[in-house]
Amino acid sequence: MRLIISFTALFLSVILLQLATGGVGPLDALSGLTLGFSKAQIGLLGSAHFLGFFIGCWWAPRLMGNVGHSRAFAVCTALGAMGLIGHTLTDNPYAWAGLRIASGLCVAGCYTVIEAWLNSKVTNETRGRATGTYRIVDMGSSLAAQLVISVLEPAYYVSYNLLAILCCAALLPLTLSKASQPETPKAPRLRPKLAWRCSPLAVAGVIVAALSSASFRMVGPVYGQEVGLAIDQIAFFLAAFVLGGALAQYPMGWLADKYDRRWVLIWLSVAAVISCGLTMAASGAGTVGVMITATLFGFTTFPIFSVSAAHANDFATSEQRIELSAALMFFYALGAIASPYVSSALIDSFGPPALFAYVACGHVLLIAFGLSRMKVRPTPEERTNYVYAPRTSFVIGRLLKRSRERR
Repeated sequence: MRLIISFTALFLSVILLQLATGGVGPLDALSGLTLGFSKAQIGLLGSAHFLGFFIGCWWAPRLMGNVGHSRAFAVCTALGAMGLIGHTLTDNPYAWAGLRIASGLCVAGCYTVIEAWLNSKVTNETRGRATGTYRIVDMGSSLAAQLVISVLEPAYYVSYNLLAILCCAALLPLTLSKASQPETPKAPRLRPKLAWRCSPLAVAGVIVAALSSASFRMVGPVYGQEVGLAIDQIAFFLAAFVLGGALAQYPMGWLADKYDRRWVLIWLSVAAVISCGLTMAASGAGTVGVMITATLFGFTTFPIFSVSAAHANDFATSEQRIELSAALMFFYALGAIASPYVSSALIDSFGPPALFAYVACGHVLLIAFGLSRMKVRPTPEERTNYVYAPRTSFVIGRLLKRSRERR
């Protein structure tokens, strides 16, 4: 209990940050539809967010090294608040895309500070409880963030101001904490080739994970409105995806620790293709059918990043794991930047089912690549522990390093 209390400020900042930045994606999509944006322009907003996220992942560790944890957190939060408030000043989609770069940078920068701070304060004895609580807080607040849009009116200045207030409020717990600032760790070197050397299949897996998650979270509201869901129903539709992902973590972790992780990835992708087909078929089956298939879609696609990361870590040394984590996040960010724009353009051209047809094609390619990789080399006999890996910053590898010790 003392451990949890000591990290209350950090966890409260995570909750407020998630509510603010997690809600702006679906709100932007619905606001864009209200203002007459094209679907491709709405997808551009999601892509801009992940471009900012990528920039923030690279820049934040260096900023933290120059000005310290608290000031770096304040800078990134201020950028996020400015990006949110700026939505009320114009209805130009390209201006909004620029503002979404600021919100993406805010997410990456703030999580970099939080995870670096958390890592510096835990010990080997408390790491498991601290990271477990952190994952629960992060996943729970992400789920709540999807529900926020049910009470926010699209294209209304009050809605964006409320999110900006939540973003500013995230400053208070961390900056008012009496805990001393930790020493600033060195920024991890970004070595994308390291991930490819360790496991080409893991690289493909995280890109497909980005294709699935970024497309659904940023363009899902467009799909929901196209199939006749009301705004409050769209909120539950997005939350069902996150809930499905949360429910999948334990059984997928058990399977990934017990069986060849390549087969787990392949069968997850097979299940994802089936869930995409069911989701397309259920578009006219009523609200309950849409919600069930969204949960199934999250269940089958959400764990792919963590299984891919676990497979890559099986081929890495202990000293490589921090940089490997950053390299995998690099490839995830690349996939996430491209996916919202591509999926929204496909919906614009071919209708709502194109979103899930696009995701299904990605998983078919992953299945084929996984089967081909199984002929190249065997999986290691000694494997690392499966760990649910949040997709939050380049420094998350430090926090999870001890949890990945070989079994």
